[in-house]
Amino acid sequence: MNAVSHLERTPEDLLGPLNAVEKKNAPAKLYLAGDLSVFRAGPRVSIVGSRNVSDLGKARAQRLARALVKRGVTVMSGLAEGVDAVAHQSAIDAGGKTIAVLGTPLDRYFPTSNRALQERIMREHLAISQFEHEGGAKNFPMRNRTMALLSDATVIVEAGEKSGTVHQGWEALRLGRPLYLLQSLAEQKHPWTEDLQQYGAQVLSNDNFDEFLASIPERARGEHVAF
Repeated sequence: MNAVSHLERTPEDLLGPLNAVEKKNAPAKLYLAGDLSVFRAGPRVSIVGSRNVSDLGKARAQRLARALVKRGVTVMSGLAEGVDAVAHQSAIDAGGKTIAVLGTPLDRYFPTSNRALQERIMREHLAISQFEHEGGAKNFPMRNRTMALLSDATVIVEAGEKSGTVHQGWEALRLGRPLYLLQSLAEQKHPWTEDLQQYGAQVLSNDNFDEFLASIPERARGEHVAF
């Protein structure tokens, strides 16, 4: 990989002052590589979901990423296989910006099949990690928590009950961030999707896309970012 400079920042550097709930589990440091201006380029929406995503789920993630880019939204995801990779690549292909929040240090690749995509994001977009050194499986729930913090909203495309995606959904609700489930997912009426909706998750459809965009809070659109 071509040399990419890594910078160290705190969540407060990126988001401005954190409230007590945000501070509780926020990482002390973040490591960044790429174009730092991407973080303040517009609202940041996480598109997340299953690694073993269905073909229909892939198509839905692709359409959502393209629609968000068209409206000036930066697509954030976790660079995993499945929904994450589709979201990142679709945003890039549509001429938009994307942010990858990694569960590994910036100089590691997981999965290795996404190495080229990660390298491109680190050159032309933005990659963020809270991990200076390699960890293990516990890194990924922590990554999802941090992604929820850095996102202005999260959309779940398709997921299993015990996936890290569901963890991010609960974390978004805890932080007071808008959480949406794609209509196709909500219609499956899984117990976990019903639980998320009971605690505040909304259903995203073509009919309420504009309302979804309007729900993204002004606070985190980048005006407090300090690089």
